[in-house]
Amino acid sequence: MNYNLVQLAKECPNLQVTITLGELIEAGKAIVADAKESLEQLITDQHAETYPSKQKVMELLDVSEATLWRWAKNGYLVPLNVGGKRRYRMSDVNRILKGGEQ
Repeated sequence: MNYNLVQLAKECPNLQVTITLGELIEAGKAIVADAKESLEQLITDQHAETYPSKQKVMELLDVSEATLWRWAKNGYLVPLNVGGKRRYRMSDVNRILKGGEQ
């Protein structure tokens, strides 16, 4: 059976549980492994490249279509054609948001 221990502790705060030292060590290892897996997934998700639309980029950067055109012409923020649509690398947008050179 798989119990939610946090929920069980809330419902029965005075419940006493007896486990062996070996079981405690295994539980600790399982908790660390779960935390590590969650953190690795979070890091992977943060580094995954996304490709927002022109409208989304204009909104994120608070700029006009003319500014995006000028930036593309100057090589500052160059769009990609993805499936016949103009998209931008989110990593490039983040560089600008963090104060990248114009």
